[in-house]
Amino acid sequence: MSHSPIRADFDQYMVPNYAPADYIPVRGVGSRVWDQAGKEFVDFAGGIAVNSLGHAHPALVKALTEQAQKVWHVSNSLTNEPALRLAKKLVEATFADRVFFCNSGAEANEAAFKLARRWAIETVGADKHEIIATTNSFHGRTFFTVTVGGQPKYSDGFGPRPQGITHIAYNDIEALKAAISDKTAAVVIEPVQGEGGVLPAQAAYLKAARELCDQHKALLVFDEVQTGVGRSGSLYAYQEYGVTPDILTSAKSLGGGFPIGAMLTTEAIARHFAVGTHGSTYGGNPLACAVAEAVIDTVNTPAVLAGVKAKHDRFASALNALSAETGVFSEVRGMGLLIGAVLSDKYKGRAKDFMTAAAREGVMVLQAGPDVVRFAPSLVIEDTDIDEGMARFARAVRAVAAA
Repeated sequence: MSHSPIRADFDQYMVPNYAPADYIPVRGVGSRVWDQAGKEFVDFAGGIAVNSLGHAHPALVKALTEQAQKVWHVSNSLTNEPALRLAKKLVEATFADRVFFCNSGAEANEAAFKLARRWAIETVGADKHEIIATTNSFHGRTFFTVTVGGQPKYSDGFGPRPQGITHIAYNDIEALKAAISDKTAAVVIEPVQGEGGVLPAQAAYLKAARELCDQHKALLVFDEVQTGVGRSGSLYAYQEYGVTPDILTSAKSLGGGFPIGAMLTTEAIARHFAVGTHGSTYGGNPLACAVAEAVIDTVNTPAVLAGVKAKHDRFASALNALSAETGVFSEVRGMGLLIGAVLSDKYKGRAKDFMTAAAREGVMVLQAGPDVVRFAPSLVIEDTDIDEGMARFARAVRAVAAA
């Protein structure tokens, strides 16, 4: 007799590094999701900024099922058509000349940091290996990326960390000037800090970072795992700022829910990853690349990108009105469809309470630290879904505020 999975199975069979909600989604269409009991949710979470085209988007279903009838996987001693098509489209749409495919944002950042150090050591020498990152940043969960990430709670307790990594305040030009030197291999920045509270970079800060990296012959690395593939209202957020990095990392929205990551860079830098220096067994998987190509084809259009900005305004207007009514939020910030509602002093530390209350009302939201409620919905979410989801979220906010 087959066993129908229930939430308690997680506690019995899974490693306890997550604390999932008490419901299990089983079906999704567009920006609506249903759980095992048939309860409907409006999805403002997007799988943490992953489901760029919502659930079961016809273009992605078609790409996946067609590729599934052809070839699922080949080794890295071969290449494949979907990977080559996707790489070409990414190069043509960005500053990059070369692409490396992997499975996640953490892997993309791992590759970026390794490449930056390899480039620096081979072009200058062993002393040029230092990496500068920012406090409250997040770059993944491998030991290297979690150490570069500026949140010690994620890297503490695992023994000696990789060395040569410095953390400075985000958006602080003077701190960057004081930290950077000719020993710096790379400066790593999220154009919008996601896990750190949905905090956008100031344009002057990114421009100064570019100039300082050029002065010290260091690489500028933009982690666009969360901001990339249309979420900012441009294909990549660096295009919004007009500041071009040397290396860019992408994942999350790139696969629309199918695991894929990518590192983009120039030809001169890419050549330092010679044959055998780095790899990924599943990187460039034909299924993943076929889906990601469909994502790029769908998202990278004037209509969709303009729609992201219009939908941002619709969210922000509703959140600001709710804030004026309840006093729960002190600020609504972000870029495109990566939005953070910052809790006012009275409600500091209670982001999870609002997330839990929202689920009770039938809307899925996120938190970005304890003080920010985060929204990262489908880039093509219907206005009717925004309005219905915000009505549900408003009920949740009022309930928490009245408690």
